[in-house]
Amino acid sequence: MSFVPFEIIRDPAAMRARVEDLRRDGRTIAVVPTMGALHEGHLTLLRAARAKADVLILTIFVNPTQFGPNEDLAKYPRDEAGDLAKARACGIDLAFCPEAAAMYPPGAQTFVEVRELQLPLCGARRPGHFAGVATIVTKLFHITKPHVAVFGEKDYQQLAILRRMVRDLDFGIEIASVPIVRESDGLAMSSRNAYLAPADRARALALSKGLAAAEAAVKRGERDAAALVAAARAPLEAEQLRIDYVELRDATELTEVARLDRPCVLAVAAFVGSTRLIDNRVLAP
Repeated sequence: MSFVPFEIIRDPAAMRARVEDLRRDGRTIAVVPTMGALHEGHLTLLRAARAKADVLILTIFVNPTQFGPNEDLAKYPRDEAGDLAKARACGIDLAFCPEAAAMYPPGAQTFVEVRELQLPLCGARRPGHFAGVATIVTKLFHITKPHVAVFGEKDYQQLAILRRMVRDLDFGIEIASVPIVRESDGLAMSSRNAYLAPADRARALALSKGLAAAEAAVKRGERDAAALVAAARAPLEAEQLRIDYVELRDATELTEVARLDRPCVLAVAAFVGSTRLIDNRVLAP
């Protein structure tokens, strides 16, 4: 097999042709879809994907259809040159960096929805968000034709939705996941952390502290969902954060549970200042 020279590709048709050539050459392909603003969490995904295939593709696309009308699309951090430098150090072979007009042609009206899994948690607070996510990931899969795609577990609901979508629609793609990457003080890495003022950065630790408190309660024998939620909420309330939700849900179906009698995800979303952050912890009895 020949060496794959690094390329930045912006045209979907050119990207599709490139990967079709690679597949004919017998290459296996891994893709890591991102919206850019890469941090160590993203780089961990790239390093994991690098070990899974012959060819590693990074996609960078700030997807407009997953942002609500009052969300941060316009100010979402963008640094393509810096992102590509970091990603190349992780061994990417190709970067797919399209413009919005190339991904959503005039008159586009087709969306992909995973009906039930999109309803709770972030889906209840951000209507249309997961339809935007599922649609753009579907398009990226069609264009990059991967054998495996790697996502982070911080976006737990997104991961559950994409796994179900791939299963239900027979994509034939392995969805691999990587555990949450945290700062040394426990804060989950996120591109939105860049928005935090120093005082809010310290207050943001309440999310991981609340999850740790609930996990400690489980180790002490607590199984009542309301008690575990209360343990996770307490640090958020102490820091006077605006809580979006703190909920314990079945780890696979994301349905409500009254007791921790099977693997569940404790999911948290809160506003630190004007910045909305999410975090989660999978708990098992």
